[in-house]
Amino acid sequence: MTIKPFLKWAGGKRWLIDRPEFSTPEFSGRYIEPFLGGGAVYFNLSPRSSLLSDINPKLISTYQAIRDDWQSVVSRLKKHQELHCRDYYYEQRGLEHGDVVERAAQFLYLNRACWNGLYRENLKGQFNVPIGTKSKIIADSEDFSLISTTLRSAEITCCDFETTVNKAEAGDLIFVDPPYTTAHNMNGFIKYNQKIFSWQDQIRLRDALVRAASRGAKVIATNAWHDSVIELYSGTATIVEVPRASVISGNNRGRKETSESLITMGVIK
Repeated sequence: MTIKPFLKWAGGKRWLIDRPEFSTPEFSGRYIEPFLGGGAVYFNLSPRSSLLSDINPKLISTYQAIRDDWQSVVSRLKKHQELHCRDYYYEQRGLEHGDVVERAAQFLYLNRACWNGLYRENLKGQFNVPIGTKSKIIADSEDFSLISTTLRSAEITCCDFETTVNKAEAGDLIFVDPPYTTAHNMNGFIKYNQKIFSWQDQIRLRDALVRAASRGAKVIATNAWHDSVIELYSGTATIVEVPRASVISGNNRGRKETSESLITMGVIK
């Protein structure tokens, strides 16, 4: 991987990048990612021009702060490292900072110190993940300067996925990794966020991707390997099963073999 993502994100795609089923085609336009999360595929490609977005304002604000003033964010993150302990973690978890740099450093600290890098909010929009087991918040090998330089060529916005996908044009590459909601079975992952990604959103996403592909954009998407998802994209895309180990469970017995869908439109293999 060219650049290691600075966030750990539930459902992240670090594992997918080296899989034989996954590859990115050549493209002449922008790289577009409307569910940014940890940005593993984006950082692996490090494209010269990109449009990145997510519906999570705290996540997007953190990316913008790292892009615009990484030194100040890292300086504050080092202070979190020095003060890190159980009491300090829960104190920070309950605070709301007004300053952009303070918010970004807090977001990074909580992401690294919480259980399994999970981002979850209660119905009031408050982060509520318990503390994890890590004692080191910043790795010696991290290069925030390089991350910031890479992000300077990106337009980074907080918005609904459809707004972003609708901007795709001929020559662009869209990578889409939405929450894995399935029909008739509103799986538990959607409860991790204040904004629920419903089955109607899955349909809305499919329609937006079909429109983008008709304009000449190339599309790579991941989703649940589920009959309802396969049926949803049938006739509009190529769908490949990609097996993997589930890693979100808190114990080894819960980490069973599972599969995900790799969906492509306008991509010639």
